[in-house]
Amino acid sequence: MLDTEKAAFQARTGATPQQMEDLEAFRIRLGDANAVMNLVGPDSLTDFWNRHVWDSAQLLAHALEARTWADLGAGAGFPGVVLAILMKRREGAHVWLIDSLGKRCRFLQDVVDALDLPATVIIGRAEEQDVTCDIVTARAVAPMEKLLGYAQPYFQRGAQGLFLKGEKAESELIEARKSWHFEAELAPSQSDVRGRIVTIRSLRRAHTKR
Repeated sequence: MLDTEKAAFQARTGATPQQMEDLEAFRIRLGDANAVMNLVGPDSLTDFWNRHVWDSAQLLAHALEARTWADLGAGAGFPGVVLAILMKRREGAHVWLIDSLGKRCRFLQDVVDALDLPATVIIGRAEEQDVTCDIVTARAVAPMEKLLGYAQPYFQRGAQGLFLKGEKAESELIEARKSWHFEAELAPSQSDVRGRIVTIRSLRRAHTKR
């Protein structure tokens, strides 16, 4: 099953043999680390290539010119590590992997070092980092209203948002508009019919009545 999904991912994306080798090495390291700490649901590792890797990789098609990315709440490395692997040979490419939990960051640093990725691991709160990037992204971190608060400093430095969301994406945007003004576009996920890719631009906090 994994081999079939792996081949389907390569056919879908045109990933090079070196990229596939790096992604496979990442899969093995994630499996080993997941046995001692909860990075992803154990059952989801059987769907690694579609649920995790293809879900992450599809973001690149929505930001073809982007070279620098910040992954907030990077956790197990989705989407940030996958993006770093796929952009490894691209001039000027860099991914910041930001997470507040030390053990997750140690895992991410181990992967970055082992695969020689164009990435920097940062331990700390996402909203407190002084990172300038083209795209700020996140997956399964927080509802949109709260996530935009984490991402606001990146928008202020010129970033756009590209977030992986589930079936509640539309209702999360409605709720977020109570606190934020922004332009939003939704696109269907290619990895899950229930999922959405949400592009956010021109973010600013809404003025609330006293």
